[in-house]
Amino acid sequence: MNYNIAYLLLRLGVGLSFFGHGLVRLPKLSGFSAWMLKSFEHSMLPASLVAPFSYALPIAEFIIGLLLILGLFTRLSLIAGCIVTLALIFGTTMIENWDALPSQFIHLGLLEVLLIFIQYNAWAVDKMRK
Repeated sequence: MNYNIAYLLLRLGVGLSFFGHGLVRLPKLSGFSAWMLKSFEHSMLPASLVAPFSYALPIAEFIIGLLLILGLFTRLSLIAGCIVTLALIFGTTMIENWDALPSQFIHLGLLEVLLIFIQYNAWAVDKMRK
């Protein structure tokens, strides 16, 4: 059915975006963290909050992306993706990086669409496990 194929393709697209974000940042985790700390140095958020988030973010993106690509724990992965994206939106507003918000809202919206239409998640490891 076309709904199942469309769902698969959208899930793969969102999953690849998360996976790619995490994958390219993992090898340079310290540099990414330093960049993020510098970006937030004049924000209201203390470095004691930003630093652990900057290390956790690429790992979360990588895992969420991988799970979405596989279609494994899809519902929980979509919810986790929404939570990560909401945290990014909050951080983006704290540093007044208004140009990044549209991309983050698009990701949030796509995650929510996937969550709403999860009944079409036919091509997934989740289906094989049942």
